[in-house]
Amino acid sequence: MALPVSIVVVSRHRPAALMRCLTGISQLDYPGFEVIVVACPAGLAALAQRADADLIKQVPYDEPNISAARNLGISRAAGEIVAFIDDDAVPEPLWLTHLAAPFDSAEVAAAGGFVIGRNGITFQWTARTVDATGQATPLDVSDTQPTVLHPTPDRAIKTEGTNMALRRDVLARMGGFDPAFRFYLDETDLNLRLARRGLATAIVPLAQVHHGFAESARRAPDRTPRDLTEIGASQQAFLRKHCPKEARATAWDRFVGDQRARLLGYMQRGPLDPLDVRRLMRGLRRGGREGAERILDRCPEIPRAAQGFLPYPGRPGAPRIRLSGRIWQAASLRRTAAAKAAEGAIVSLYIMSPGSRYHRVAFTESGVWEQTGGLFGRSLRKGRIWQAWNFQRRVDSEVLRTQNVRG
Repeated sequence: MALPVSIVVVSRHRPAALMRCLTGISQLDYPGFEVIVVACPAGLAALAQRADADLIKQVPYDEPNISAARNLGISRAAGEIVAFIDDDAVPEPLWLTHLAAPFDSAEVAAAGGFVIGRNGITFQWTARTVDATGQATPLDVSDTQPTVLHPTPDRAIKTEGTNMALRRDVLARMGGFDPAFRFYLDETDLNLRLARRGLATAIVPLAQVHHGFAESARRAPDRTPRDLTEIGASQQAFLRKHCPKEARATAWDRFVGDQRARLLGYMQRGPLDPLDVRRLMRGLRRGGREGAERILDRCPEIPRAAQGFLPYPGRPGAPRIRLSGRIWQAASLRRTAAAKAAEGAIVSLYIMSPGSRYHRVAFTESGVWEQTGGLFGRSLRKGRIWQAWNFQRRVDSEVLRTQNVRG
């Protein structure tokens, strides 16, 4: 029997991204989940226009603190498992089916899936561990089967805040997320706290979400940094909380050097100039001074939700429809795909152009998984740049590539 899951989505000043995320959540093929949205006035106003608004728990919050916002979501969560996804992400339809499955084992306290980047195909994050300085190290695991991992006190199993789940009773006893981490390292702090309790985490490769890195006050649409103050504050707070005192200065200096190198890379590519780099580094150091004074461990136990479980229908057992055609048929195919999605199907649309353009996947506002690219181009970036295909074999290959996550 599927465990009841509460999905928490935090959103601030990105109503369009939130609506797209909720459209993706509405297509989840899972029999028992509820949706909790913690959002600013603009997000809640957009949500009020949706037909499913009454089926979503809504929590007003308009402060730049994702940890405090998530804790509000946890306080409303009535499921046995609490899952988290960012407002600029969209889950594959079988996301919860895979992410919740490892909790059938009593030893599993948390689970994390793989995160796909902006081209809709390449992984942004897979399996990693993280140490007491916040440094993450890639981890080799199965790319199809869940792997249950046990931490050590000073090395945790890394999960990503946009694709993770925990048992609600464990999360509530820990006090949820530490609000000292307003942005950045918020889930990593939680990972270290789980590690100190010796609690196991499952890495679930087929629990996949697409993460867009939407524009915010901290980054431009092309991911160019706009402000590093909060990153600096969180890093310094993290070192105070988890890193041995004698190692903190070295860890901070390494972190500052890494950030400077990252900014210089942006400068070489063009988005930043030397004055931008200087300004951003000043903000980073200013944030570090603030983080050195920030109060830590304000994590009281979170009480049980006053409101009971509010089931969201989702699309358990929904029909899967695959449409495909050439680029000159795109307009007609998109109309048909949107109509089928509106009728309740989970729709994948494959539009092939001549040549060898790289493939991209996007979840459209109409709720369609659309893949575009050249008939002879590569989808997986480690594949061959050009490969001979006939049309139907190519479509069949792409359907098979996503079948385990989309159904």
